[in-house]
Amino acid sequence: MIPIAFKEHNMIFAKGQPQYKQLPAHENKEGKVITCWKMSFTEWWKFLFTGRIWLTVLTFNNPLQPLKPEINKPAIG
Repeated sequence: MIPIAFKEHNMIFAKGQPQYKQLPAHENKEGKVITCWKMSFTEWWKFLFTGRIWLTVLTFNNPLQPLKPEINKPAIG
């Protein structure tokens, strides 16, 4: 999957850090961060048959933050 920009994004994580992919995001004043990802055709096809998404989080040995994968676009604001 690749992260994609969306109309409401107001920041980009990893901007100017070539070792990471840039991550367009919307961050609100309460600290809620929303990102948008697009599946390749192969990923979509595999998901259609397995119904699974794997999520890897790089915590760098810090506490894991709550995560919420969604199919529908969440409320932004």
